[in-house]
Amino acid sequence: MNYKELINDIKNDKLLTVYLFTGSENYLMDKAIELLKDKYIDKSFETLNYVVLDGKEVYFDNVLNACETLPFMSQKKIVVIKDINEVMENKEVDFDKKLGDYISKLDNYISLIIIDKSNSLKKTTSIYKAIKKLCGVVEFNKLRGKDLNAWVERKFKEYNKTISYGNIQYFIQSSTYSDYNSVKTLYDLENEILKVVDFTQNKEISKEDIDLVLSRTLDTNIFNLLTYINRKDTESALKTFNEMYISNEPVQRILAMIIRQVRLMLSYKLYRERGDTEGSIQKKLQIKDYEFKRISKESSSFSTESLLQALDHILKLDIKQKTSSQNEKLALEMLIIHLSNLM
Repeated sequence: MNYKELINDIKNDKLLTVYLFTGSENYLMDKAIELLKDKYIDKSFETLNYVVLDGKEVYFDNVLNACETLPFMSQKKIVVIKDINEVMENKEVDFDKKLGDYISKLDNYISLIIIDKSNSLKKTTSIYKAIKKLCGVVEFNKLRGKDLNAWVERKFKEYNKTISYGNIQYFIQSSTYSDYNSVKTLYDLENEILKVVDFTQNKEISKEDIDLVLSRTLDTNIFNLLTYINRKDTESALKTFNEMYISNEPVQRILAMIIRQVRLMLSYKLYRERGDTEGSIQKKLQIKDYEFKRISKESSSFSTESLLQALDHILKLDIKQKTSSQNEKLALEMLIIHLSNLM
């Protein structure tokens, strides 16, 4: 089942007793939960009829108690297990089997929503098999084609803005949401829309508006940042980083993209040194033509040794940031300065 089919079930009162939400679009998962609450939960009795179970301290008895308590002044009760993989880390003996067996016994007054945030619940688990048997697995994948176009147009309309079909396409392309291996979500795309809306004075969004706000994508900025580092132009490198930071790009995301680009350039150089063809390398790297051309071009400016050293330093910083409370922005600025002296 996909997101659209679930929405139709909700609208037509064909709600199942259990669903497993899986996939990469947390935005759509959150919207589905909101729709369920709006349709079935009276705000006056929300604390009684809407229960969220979250964390490693959730055990089967907690799920059982939440589901066995009848709804109050309502036909439906909604119970949400916010992150099933985290819950399963509680090491409770037979939790998977207990919940898997119980799922088939749920009464019609309940709708149990199990969320697989990391999209890693194994299909061999009793929980997955039980929900699959009831046709309750819902895949929340990235929006594509007409669905994505309609979503973008609707979001602009919410802010009293209009945008042509051609500019919708241009906006999506500029945002890189649909790019191969893009980590952007609809939450990121919504933030980009807000940037354009805040910038634009006119009611209709133009291509020029999009260019001024989104022309410098994160990928392009990361390439520029690495180029400045290679040229030992520390001032320009820090300026590029701070432009991304001011644009509300999370430091961890910038660092992750730097790691990705360095890895791609290093992999390209190693494959070339081994004698692989361009076509073979692109297939192995699994990136689109535009990015491959940039990788092949930019990697020529770096030596294999410098990329290996840079990757080592960057990964050490990544680990340090995840295990300490140091200032993220300052730490990345110090890394940029260090890499400019190293490469």
